[in-house]
Amino acid sequence: MSILIKNGTIITENDSREIVHANILVDGNKIAYIGREQPEHDSEINAEGKFILPGFINTHTHIGMSGFRGLLDNIVLSEFLDKTSKLDADRTEEGIYNSSLLGIKEMLNSGITSFVDLYYSEDVIEKAVEKTGIRGFLAWATLDQEFTTQKGDPVKNAEAFIRKTHPGTVTPMAGIQGIYVSSDENYYRVRDLSEKYNVMVHTHLSETRKEVYDFVKSHNERPVEHLASIGFLSDKLLAAHCVWITLNEIKLLAKNGTAVSWNAISNAKLASGGIAPIPELLSNNVNVSLGTDSSGSNNSLNMFEEMKYSAISINNDRWSADTVKSQQILDMATRNAGVALKAPIGIIKEGYLADLVIINPNRYSTIPYSNKNIVNNIVFSASSENVEYVMVDGKTVLNRNGENEDSTDYSKLNYL
Repeated sequence: MSILIKNGTIITENDSREIVHANILVDGNKIAYIGREQPEHDSEINAEGKFILPGFINTHTHIGMSGFRGLLDNIVLSEFLDKTSKLDADRTEEGIYNSSLLGIKEMLNSGITSFVDLYYSEDVIEKAVEKTGIRGFLAWATLDQEFTTQKGDPVKNAEAFIRKTHPGTVTPMAGIQGIYVSSDENYYRVRDLSEKYNVMVHTHLSETRKEVYDFVKSHNERPVEHLASIGFLSDKLLAAHCVWITLNEIKLLAKNGTAVSWNAISNAKLASGGIAPIPELLSNNVNVSLGTDSSGSNNSLNMFEEMKYSAISINNDRWSADTVKSQQILDMATRNAGVALKAPIGIIKEGYLADLVIINPNRYSTIPYSNKNIVNNIVFSASSENVEYVMVDGKTVLNRNGENEDSTDYSKLNYL
């Protein structure tokens, strides 16, 4: 099955960051052609007056917690963590599945075509991924036995999930909750798992001052320094947060090719203090992408919100409106994430997977528009309202013109 997307303006996110008026031929699940010609095709989409960009990639969330929205607000971090743990302990498979469906629908609605998840019960979450057609990088969370609510050994659970046969849009990963609940033995076991099955690893890292200072007190070194010393840092690791890190730790991340997922809204909403040292990460060539975190600590799974807040928060913190520019933010939401995940996504390029978003700029919030200001408008002005069409793996998963409408009443579902 081939689809020709005609007459659109393509924000390619390629190495030259070209914006071109052209056609895209999608053949199966890949981009087969980009240019002015109209190759033979089975069906077509008219994108006249629209902008086509790579689907956004959310590199850190806990999609199974979407049902916690509004239940964890206006409380201090220690209470947040305690309440989250209690809610997690009483989850049902139905609640996790429905929460995942809800969160995925919200992400697709804002043009997110791929997400990285860190949770247990990824086998349940996988069913929601398969049903909706989104692309999921699912990292089964591990931690020391004494801290877990999982049945059985978390690392063995993760291995069993990785060994399964997965749908085409699912990539299994190994996960670690964080250094505060994970001994060196757990890190070693997960590293071995990653090497054995050649899978990526996802973890929380240096999210809060307390996490870092408690570890320094007990180990006399900082978390990133310690993970480097035990050989855990690598180019297969995607670390979320990295707020409380030093320049030396940044250099260790860079040396080992470790990528970072920046979660600006979640960090601010939890009032954990501090802002991730993004300029220093970038100047040391650490790959930075964007994550929303969960609906419990963000309340939204919206990449437009994440892009805007990320940009203005770091620029305000550094007292300079050009500290991180719009193009860099859009890169983080697309191409940087694809590179971090070692996947052919995040760029509109022949041979890459057909994960595409068509946005309609003819909305009050994004007028006037042209090639000169569209990237600025996407980062600072656009919203889910602009998203008109979403394709994942060459298949339509959202069409504002009436196709594939979801009649589910999500207000009636059980999320716990």
